[in-house]
Amino acid sequence: MKHIKKQRLERAGWVVGDSAQFLQLSVEENRFIELKLALATGVRELRERRGLTQAALAHRLGSSQSRVAKMEAADRSVSLDLIMRSLLTIGATATDIAKWIKRAETARAA
Repeated sequence: MKHIKKQRLERAGWVVGDSAQFLQLSVEENRFIELKLALATGVRELRERRGLTQAALAHRLGSSQSRVAKMEAADRSVSLDLIMRSLLTIGATATDIAKWIKRAETARAA
């Protein structure tokens, strides 16, 4: 958010913050969520690059298309274990996974 807009909102009585502040997340909880979001994005990006549909990935995982959709949305019901297994199933390398983790770290620092 632009600094001027933030100041204007605060002068009007609004409290301006991010989702972690609103949800009162600890630093560790927020980092976990950012990591999960980055890896879930990685699943979608790699799946699309490989030309797979959600249904095709689900078939490879022995799961359902709706579960893959939830995974790509980083739904809270999807474990990090399943996300990692999915990445490896569609051919993610350690370098790919590190890139997505680094992206989460970079976003947090910004």
